[in-house]
Amino acid sequence: MARRAIRARRSLRQLTAGAALALTLVACRAETAPSSLLPATSPSSASLATPDASAAAPFDPTAVSVRLEKVASVAGAPLGFAAPPDGTDRMFVAAKDGRVWVLHGGTPDPVPMLDIRKLVSGGSEQGLLGIALPPSFPTDRRVFVDYTDLDGNTVVASYALAGGDPDRLDPASAVWILAVDQPYANHNGGALAFGPDGMLYVALGDGGSEGDPLGNGQRTDTLLGKLLRLDVRERSDASAPYVIPPDNPFVGVTGARPEIWAYGLRNPWRFSFDPPTGDLWIGDVGQGSWEEVDVARIGTGGFNFGWNTMEGRHCFSPKEGCSTTGLNQPVAEYGHDAGCTIIGGGVYRGTAQALLAGGYLFADYCSGALWAIPATTDGSAKPVQVGTTASGIAAFGQDTAGEMYVANLDGTIFRLVATVR
Repeated sequence: MARRAIRARRSLRQLTAGAALALTLVACRAETAPSSLLPATSPSSASLATPDASAAAPFDPTAVSVRLEKVASVAGAPLGFAAPPDGTDRMFVAAKDGRVWVLHGGTPDPVPMLDIRKLVSGGSEQGLLGIALPPSFPTDRRVFVDYTDLDGNTVVASYALAGGDPDRLDPASAVWILAVDQPYANHNGGALAFGPDGMLYVALGDGGSEGDPLGNGQRTDTLLGKLLRLDVRERSDASAPYVIPPDNPFVGVTGARPEIWAYGLRNPWRFSFDPPTGDLWIGDVGQGSWEEVDVARIGTGGFNFGWNTMEGRHCFSPKEGCSTTGLNQPVAEYGHDAGCTIIGGGVYRGTAQALLAGGYLFADYCSGALWAIPATTDGSAKPVQVGTTASGIAAFGQDTAGEMYVANLDGTIFRLVATVR
């Protein structure tokens, strides 16, 4: 497996619709990079809604086996899910090539909901990377997407439903929420999600190359290497596409970008919220040795997840003796003997797969391993492999009932099914 992981780090390639499609989210070999560790910032006192999330029994990953059950196939390399809370049993699937598809009870509509292929760059880690729905959708008729434009820069934009058709977005309704220059073609992040607080969270990688040569992970004067928190709620004054939430942790900090919610991230490719608790789970793609799972409990902001001072729980720059003061350690990690690119998942809160209740599930793009840890993990937990699938898993999603799905770059959409091990 180690040899396969090394080959995959050099060239991750999936074939879709007869064409070669690369997604090189993998960690690059390490090189020395400047470090600009800033003083640690105290977490914000702001918190998300935190109702009780008690379970009948604690989640035990050693007692569970997970398999993938095929639901559908879509074109363009699926990378993101959004489930409208309107009782229609639909899921929206964002594809790398710039299309958004609608699944009706698992059956894909033959006409895309949105097609912005002419706007989207097609590089290896580029494309239409994320999708999110506001909590009041479809009263709020907007759908939010994250993509890399033809210059390779990040764009977060909204599109509104077209007329009376709930399955179509009007391309002419586009509103740019945010644009961020990307210095390199890799480490774009790209995931979007609305938190239980109604704010839009945006994941951005460190800007790319190897080892974070610009030091973006630890700098708070740039949006790169960060998780952002924006207020995009509809308002009568539309002069600004977003408002800075006043309880963001860097509001009023000289030289810092107030959009920042958390920092010290390398490539937070996928992240998710656990609605009953408000906890924020991040799968951060590693450099040359370690992949990591990070958690921000009860919605507090200001966390520094350590990159590029650390990779996982290990010193990166310097290689030995790095200071961990003020850094938030991952709750789980695995080495490149087991894979090469973490795909962050979510905490299962559905009812159909009771064995998964309270478990955080995630995967590796290269090895196809599926892992789980208890969502209640404090400190560090060793990931337990609960299943194996083919390489190419690129995203997790959940429907409105809390059932969990995964997308493979070959176009296949699967549902997770659990049995007793």
